Amino acid sequence: MTFIDFKKLLLDSEITLPKFSKLIKVSEKNIQAYKKKGEVPNTIAVIAICFANMHSMGVDYRSIIEDLGLVAKVKKGAGFAKKHKQVKENKKSGEENV
Repeated sequence: MTFIDFKKLLLDSEITLPKFSKLIKVSEKNIQAYKKKGEVPNTIAVIAICFANMHSMGVDYRSIIEDLGLVAKVKKGAGFAKKHKQVKENKKSGEENV
């Protein structure tokens, strides 16, 4: 599905991209990245078409999704900022840089 078709489905669903990303617990930044690629992954396309169809049938899809209790994934890797902070703390406490 093209990103343009995806955006049209969001309009049909009467939901904005920021609200869509918040509802499905996916970073808005990640979804915006699909704009550059020109298409969205199949899973995002399926979600969007389901939301549009449910909305056209008068189904409150938002409450259904919220009831799932989805949790956003959090990166667990040690990024540069985290490593830099640890080096500073080690220097303050007198430890050698490992």
